[in-house]
Amino acid sequence: MASLNLFKWRHFLPEIILLGVRWYCRYAVSYRDLEEMMADRGVRVDHSTINRWVLKYAPELDKRIRPHLKPTNDSWRVDETYIEIKGEWKYLYRAVDCESNTLDFLLSAKRDGKAAARFFRKVLKAKHTQTPRVITVDKNAAYPVAMDELKEDQTLKAETELQKIKYLNNIIEQDHRNIKRITKPMMGFQSFNTARRTLRGIEAMNMIRKGQVKGINQGDSVSQAKFIEEIFGIAG
Repeated sequence: MASLNLFKWRHFLPEIILLGVRWYCRYAVSYRDLEEMMADRGVRVDHSTINRWVLKYAPELDKRIRPHLKPTNDSWRVDETYIEIKGEWKYLYRAVDCESNTLDFLLSAKRDGKAAARFFRKVLKAKHTQTPRVITVDKNAAYPVAMDELKEDQTLKAETELQKIKYLNNIIEQDHRNIKRITKPMMGFQSFNTARRTLRGIEAMNMIRKGQVKGINQGDSVSQAKFIEEIFGIAG
């Protein structure tokens, strides 16, 4: 009942709402594109309404998939990419393991040691991650500063290795491209909060797409859609 209450007063079936959210966070489409796509399925909904759906349910999707994620390994690849917000570049910190499984992400206004440390702490708190044996980064000077801080307060083990080997980070640079491909039609976000909430849905769909959910295979879009309905409590 609590899940169904999430959709109260929305004037559309939960299945339709989740379809819109899933498509927007999974494919490179604009809100107006999605309005047309929904109309083709006989659903008349304004693009601004779909926008409200995404901002409401994308963070909820991210939260609800977390208990279902497969464990990741202890070899981290960490990097940041640029996200445009109100005409300015902000920073999306991202981490994957050596098998390209997403560890976590963090949108930050700054690119410094404090931001990097805050990101590392977020990754370490995730239920599907484990303490890293090695962290591979680029030449950003913020990462050694963050590592020193976390080792000093014993958040990280002293023996955790930080290595700067560019070609080993190709795996996360490739993963960035999928996120950038989806955000490109959005032509920049209008606020930090809008970006943060939308990116949570995009990253969640990216994890589902990569087969990180227990019992759901990579590329099985039917099972993925059914899984999303199930975690929202609306599966038939």
